[in-house]
Amino acid sequence: LSCNDGKRYRVASNQSPAMATGGLAEIIAFQETMNESFADPDNSPLPDRYRIHFNGLDFFPPDTTYQVWARLIRTPEALPFSMPTTTDRLALERKYGTLVFELQGHALELEVYQSPDLILEEAYVDYLFLPFSDATNGNETYSGGRYIDLRIPTSDSVLIDFNKAYNPYCAYNPKYSCPIVPKQNRLPIPVRAGVKAFTIK
Repeated sequence: LSCNDGKRYRVASNQSPAMATGGLAEIIAFQETMNESFADPDNSPLPDRYRIHFNGLDFFPPDTTYQVWARLIRTPEALPFSMPTTTDRLALERKYGTLVFELQGHALELEVYQSPDLILEEAYVDYLFLPFSDATNGNETYSGGRYIDLRIPTSDSVLIDFNKAYNPYCAYNPKYSCPIVPKQNRLPIPVRAGVKAFTIK
């Protein structure tokens, strides 16, 4: 199964990812929604042997300093390309633009992508995919990096909430085929926000 096969990257097919607006309440609501989805046998990526003992994902404490405004530099000339995944499958994506921002005193940038397939669906016509890795991978967080859901803004500013960073489904179940974080989206700093590495409790 692909990471976005009927369940997109993290949400069920009848849900749509919301653009971050900031605040502790929204972070807590995100965590609660994630836990509800993972406990639901119809939506959870967890194998049954793990799901029946599931007591909640491990998150970093909510931290609004990881909510940062980024400048979106659009790349309308970019063509679709095949993004490698954790299996032999290739995911079709298009670079929508570059997000330029500051975090922990560092000037950083990340590429953000749009799926030519997802934009055909009304709920995802303005959905953007932000995969990234950072210095916590392989220790505090999943070795393969994490994802964030975004929406196309009406302006050139986007709020990136790293508290909403989540693991690809393949971090929980090897049957899923998930996009690999491109090397240009590797942050040189630790991002201690969002979902941590998955361990059986």
